[in-house]
Amino acid sequence: MRTFMAAALVAAALAGGTTGATAKTFRFAYSGDVATMDPYIPETFTQSFLHHIYEPLVRFTADLKIEPALAERWEVVEPTRVRFHLRKGVAFHEGGSFTARDVVVSLKRATHPDSPVKGNLPALKDVVAVDDHTVDLILTGPTPLLYNFLTNMFIFDAEWLEAHDAVKPVDSRKGETTYATTNTNGTGPFMLESRRPDAKTVLVVNPKWWDKPQHNIDRIEFTPIKSDATRVAALLSGELDLIYPSPLQDSARINGSGTAKTLEAPGLRTIMMGLNVGAAELNASDVKGKNPLADIRVREAVYRAINMDLIQKKIMRGKSRNAGILVAPEIPGFDAAANERVPFDEGKSKALLAEAGYPNGLQIGMNCPNEAYVNDEEICQAMAAMLARVGIKANLTAQARSAHFAKVGKGQSDMFMVGWATLPMVDSYSVISAMLTKPEGSYGTWNPGKYSNPKIEEIARKVAVELDEPKRRAMMTEALTIAKNEFAWMALHQQPMSWAVRNGVNLKQSADDTVRIWTATVD
Repeated sequence: MRTFMAAALVAAALAGGTTGATAKTFRFAYSGDVATMDPYIPETFTQSFLHHIYEPLVRFTADLKIEPALAERWEVVEPTRVRFHLRKGVAFHEGGSFTARDVVVSLKRATHPDSPVKGNLPALKDVVAVDDHTVDLILTGPTPLLYNFLTNMFIFDAEWLEAHDAVKPVDSRKGETTYATTNTNGTGPFMLESRRPDAKTVLVVNPKWWDKPQHNIDRIEFTPIKSDATRVAALLSGELDLIYPSPLQDSARINGSGTAKTLEAPGLRTIMMGLNVGAAELNASDVKGKNPLADIRVREAVYRAINMDLIQKKIMRGKSRNAGILVAPEIPGFDAAANERVPFDEGKSKALLAEAGYPNGLQIGMNCPNEAYVNDEEICQAMAAMLARVGIKANLTAQARSAHFAKVGKGQSDMFMVGWATLPMVDSYSVISAMLTKPEGSYGTWNPGKYSNPKIEEIARKVAVELDEPKRRAMMTEALTIAKNEFAWMALHQQPMSWAVRNGVNLKQSADDTVRIWTATVD
C-alpha cells in the first residue's frame, strides 16, 4: 500500500503535531477491520475510523453537539439556501489547499445515484461555490436535520479524486473499488501511513492540522482482532491501549487486573433481525414457490419464539436493554409505550405457524456476523435453538462482517442481524427513511428485506421537511409503531457500549460509541 509519509515528514510530526506532553503511540483493536478507505459507506466503525483522516463541514463533539469543522460558520440565506463560510489555510495531507470546489465535488459525489450514502443527505438539490471559501447548499425544501446529516459527509480533495479517476463513487460492500478505496488524502488530524487489510492499519499525526490538538498521540496502530480472548489478553499484557467491544463476560477480570479498566454505558445502537419479506421465494427454505415470511402470521411466530429476557440475562449479563421498536430511548421519535415487546409465547408461535399452513414447521436461512456486535454469534445461536423449539429450523451461518453484509446487501439472506445507531442523524428518520421504505432516490438505502408500507412511505416524506419538532416526533413514533405491529424487523436490544482501556489512557466514551482519538492522551 502507498505510504504517504517521508522520513522528514515523520520527524516533523513527532516534533510538532501534538500537545506539550510527550508524544505517544496509541494502539487499539476492534473486533473487525475497517471496510474501506473511502468514507462514503454506511458502516459506522469504518466512518468513525476514517474521521481521523477525513473531515466534514461540521462535526459532533463527544457530547453529540454540533460544532464547526471545515466550515467556520454558516447562515440560512433563504429557506432552501444555506451558506457555509469555509475555514481558510486548511491543507490536504498531500499538500493541496482546501477550497469551495472540494466541497462541491465531494457532496455531489456523496449524493450521486450510485453512492452508498446518498440517503444521508436527501434534501440536497445542488452545491454552488460562491467564492473560494464560501459555498451554498441548495435544498429541495426545509431540512430539519441538515447539520446532523453533514457530520458524516467527509470532504475530499477534488483534484486528487479527478487525478485518480475516483470522482464517481462505488459501493465497496459489493466488491467495487477505486483508488479512493485503498488510498487517502484528507484534512484530518491523522494521515494514513500504511495499510494491510485484516492485519494492521497505521496512521501518523498530521503536523499541519488546522485545529488545536487536545491529544498527545503521534501514531495510531489499529489491529482487527476477532477473538474476544485475544483482545483481552493483549490489553492485559500491555500490548494495547484500547479494545472494543470489550467482552462483557471479562469485565470483572479486567477491572480486577490492576492494569486496565472497562468503560460501559447504554448505547444508541439497536440490534435487530431483518426478515426477507419482499422476495418471491426465500433463499434457504424448504418452502418453494412462495415466501412464508411474506405472511405476517409467520413473522409473528418467529418473533414470539424468541425469549429476549433469557438472552438479556444469560448472554448479555444483564447489561443490554431489550427493545420493542427500532430506536433507543435517547432518539427523537422513541415512545415508551410503543417500545413494549410483544410477549414471548411458544404456544402462540406454534398456533400461528399452523394457522399459516405450516403445522409441521418450516426451514429458513439465518445469517449473522461473528465479530460486528456484542456477543452477536452467541445471540444467533440462542435464537436458532429457540426457533427450533416451535418447529422453525433456522440454518445459521455466522461469518465475518464483510462477508455477512455483502450477502445481506445482495438480498441473499432470509433472516439476518443488523445493528443501527441512527448515525449521523441521531433521529428516528434514519431508520424510517433507510430501512422502512422502498428504494427510491434517497429512500430505502438499507432495506434488503424489501419491506414497504404506504403509510410509512407517506410519513417518511413528511418527516423529511417538517420543522415542527413535536409533530415530527409524533409522526416518527407512528411509523415505528406500524413497523413493529407488522413485524417488519425484529428489534432485539440496545447493546451496551463496552470498551476497556489500559491504565494511563484518558479517553471519553461518547454515546454514539465512536472513538475520537484526537481527544485522547496516553501517559
